[in-house]
Amino acid sequence: MKLKIAIPIAIVAIALFVGWYEFRPERLFINKTVHQSFPTVEGNSPKETLASGTFHSVLHPTSGTATIYELPNGSRMLRFTNFRTSNGPDVHIYMVAASDAKDNDTVMKAGFVDLGPMKGNIGDQNYMLAPEMNLSKYRAVSVWCKRFSFNFGTAPLVPNQTLLQK
Repeated sequence: MKLKIAIPIAIVAIALFVGWYEFRPERLFINKTVHQSFPTVEGNSPKETLASGTFHSVLHPTSGTATIYELPNGSRMLRFTNFRTSNGPDVHIYMVAASDAKDNDTVMKAGFVDLGPMKGNIGDQNYMLAPEMNLSKYRAVSVWCKRFSFNFGTAPLVPNQTLLQK
């Protein structure tokens, strides 16, 4: 009789653990705040803004600014300022080969480059870009949940107008 009760309890316990692991519901209530400063630049040379855009919400409320800078050593960096979105399981930052991504399908169909896991769902943060990344192709930034293939929010990037006039 004890075995008839123990087996269903074990099955329910395993199902609850798997469900918790897949969905990580506590992350909806636990924020991770980061405050990365702008990297120190050799000789304090000015940084050049290549493109910037403001986040808009898609699946979750998302706000802040995404800016791509070229540093004096020639490397490029994506920086989020005043950034805020929902936390979630396996959230990554994608550069998307589209002018904007107002849904999930656009990200998947247009193609993307994964910049890695989101460092925090609140605060300023930096992501280095590969030198070969074509910024005329990858024109939007997506906050993407890999586990469920959901676009939390997107920042369409607008090139710096003074660079276009050169």
